[in-house]
Amino acid sequence: MRSLITSLHEDDDTADFLAWPGDFDPGRGDHVEEVHLESGATLEGFAGDGAGGTYFFCGDGGEERPILYADSEGGAALVAIGLTELLQLLLVAPWWRDSRAFTAAESAELAADYLEDMPDLPARRDRAAAALNLALPTEADVLARLREVATEAGKDFVLIFTPENEPYNLLIKA
Repeated sequence: MRSLITSLHEDDDTADFLAWPGDFDPGRGDHVEEVHLESGATLEGFAGDGAGGTYFFCGDGGEERPILYADSEGGAALVAIGLTELLQLLLVAPWWRDSRAFTAAESAELAADYLEDMPDLPARRDRAAAALNLALPTEADVLARLREVATEAGKDFVLIFTPENEPYNLLIKA
């Protein structure tokens, strides 16, 4: 079975969609600061965004590991359990970083802004999902899952700024 990371590198249309509007670059996994997990678990940067944020696999294993996102401003959150879940989030709600309330109304407003600039977003998203062989949950489901992962499982994934031994701020609060 082909890994999702490999699939991302092999399909230009999917990579383009994830680059924008997903703001996800699997070629950039270096974080701007020295960090570690409070638990001491392994932290492996594997992708980044245009603003200096980084996606990290947490712990040992493969693409099924928990994924923590850290921005360049000192905020972090566990955003997915496994790469499949992260890609579903990026495909369905690429505006997730702008969400604060994680409500259907807020998501619809954010989606409208994206659709205004990119009217073919749903078609491009569907092609990317098909290329990755991913089923897509609803916006409500993907945002509820993000909130659940960040506020429940995320309690065990505290990112520490190593030089000062200070925790990052929570990006998503209960």
